Amino acid sequence: MVGLRERKKERTRRALIEAALRLFEEKGYAETTLAEIAAEAEVSTRTFFSYFSGKEDLVYYDSQDRLERALELMATRRPEEAPTGLLHRLVDQSIIWAVQGGGLTFEEAELRTRLVMTEPSLQARGLLLLFDSQVKLAKALHDAFPGELDLVEAASAVGALIGAMKLAMMANLENVRSINELVGTARRAAELTLDGLRALDERAASRARADQRGIAS
Repeated sequence: MVGLRERKKERTRRALIEAALRLFEEKGYAETTLAEIAAEAEVSTRTFFSYFSGKEDLVYYDSQDRLERALELMATRRPEEAPTGLLHRLVDQSIIWAVQGGGLTFEEAELRTRLVMTEPSLQARGLLLLFDSQVKLAKALHDAFPGELDLVEAASAVGALIGAMKLAMMANLENVRSINELVGTARRAAELTLDGLRALDERAASRARADQRGIAS
């Protein structure tokens, strides 16, 4: 059970995020100061730094949590589960995490995309986070299928899946009007990509069978 102190901290954290996004929309990212964000959330600037190190962290406030959850899921490969099966499960859970439990609203997702597309510092931070998360997920996929997928195959699968979902959402953002439609775009891109990656399933299964024959002999 989450205690009172933890709930209060989460409320303060969420207040800072909402205040920042509101000010970014009204004033612009570059023009908004940390002091203004703190005042809008009714906390001190010192309190702000207890939660975030700067404005960039407010835009990417959920990146680390989503990565940690994804890595935990990747370590739960089920018996006989194929690579695309595990990746499909990751997609399903990522969508649940995004839309439930205080996840992004459509307006926040749209604003964040616009900010990342127009602010060089956010673009640089976004690329760093993207590459870091993909490398970690690729290693996690490789570890989930020892002897069945090599690291290049795992990295290619992760890069194709995440790249397709992110690009599809960005390209189709102006045509959607709700978080459910945005999620639908991501899911469709994932399904198309996973269909193309199913050759990895047979490759992994073939190596597993060969390994079993080697053990039996």
